[in-house]
Amino acid sequence: MSNLIRWEPARDFMTLREAMDHLFDDAFTRPLSMRDGWSVPAVDMYQTDDDVVVKATIPGFKADDVQINVTGDILTLRGEVKREEEKKDKAWHIREQRWGSFERSIALPTAVVADKARAEFENGILTVTLPKAEEVKPKTITVKAK
Repeated sequence: MSNLIRWEPARDFMTLREAMDHLFDDAFTRPLSMRDGWSVPAVDMYQTDDDVVVKATIPGFKADDVQINVTGDILTLRGEVKREEEKKDKAWHIREQRWGSFERSIALPTAVVADKARAEFENGILTVTLPKAEEVKPKTITVKAK
């Protein structure tokens, strides 16, 4: 005797919904992947009255491995880590260390003075401080009473 299975359209829709959820999770919540297994670094950006501050997480890099450029209102971070040379006497079991290069361009929220920018690198965190241009800094005007 054969078993009959009742068709339930809602079951198929749930499968489609789950597939769409996975698609959006993969597209919008994971870092953008680049070649050689490297990802675009995570970046935080905020501004104070005087500066725009950008913090990028780039573990495994040295200060000499990172290049910072400001062109107009675009900040570009580039970096490269060379692959360790292959050695014939090793038999790799796991190899997850990342190597390769990355490049990330970020639109700055306001005009900055690139010549006075400062960059610090500590514990895998790159902090770039860009002073705002004088014309965009907030001005305080005092009101005189008569």
